[in-house]
Amino acid sequence: MSMTDRPVVPSPAAALRSVAVFCGSNFGASAEYAEAARALGAALATRGIRLVYGGTNKGLMGVLADAVLGAGGEAVGVINRRLHERGHLHPALTAHEVVDHMRIRKARMAELADAFVAMPGGLGTLEELFEAATLTQLGDHSKACGALNVRGFYDPMRTMLDRAVDEGFLKAEHRDMVVIDADPQRLLDALQAWQAPTVTKWIGQPGS
Repeated sequence: MSMTDRPVVPSPAAALRSVAVFCGSNFGASAEYAEAARALGAALATRGIRLVYGGTNKGLMGVLADAVLGAGGEAVGVINRRLHERGHLHPALTAHEVVDHMRIRKARMAELADAFVAMPGGLGTLEELFEAATLTQLGDHSKACGALNVRGFYDPMRTMLDRAVDEGFLKAEHRDMVVIDADPQRLLDALQAWQAPTVTKWIGQPGS
């Protein structure tokens, strides 16, 4: 691992001081996605919440980081070596780390964050959100997970989670664990107030 001279340390778990944001490295089909990224970035900076993200200057990721930095906030990037060697690192970050591969990248982002937010994005964004939520479900960490529901992007996910509950694969408490809201300020308020569910994941089995 390499990093800038400025050290990056995990924030205390009790406070919402640092949020990992997962989002697309493309811009999406509507200007509303970039507008939402700017609004979320400004909200983080105004609240003094440090952004932790994938470190690139591409797509919504770059828009988000620009918004945080432009509003006087801190943006920390964790980028994998392959993307760094391709010149994808945002040039103006508060601090950054270069790690060997994506699994380390995700683990380091989780270590640095007190909560997680997914904006609209592709396979990587969805995978990152569900991994963070799964680790909360299993008790590997107790960190809130949210989705910024721009243009109803996460409505199908809500329907899918409802189906998982109806079909006996997911407890309602774990469905409701993922906070979904279209407004950045309300989403951050909900993440700040969030409490981890106290039920285990197993349904009708010993140890549940």
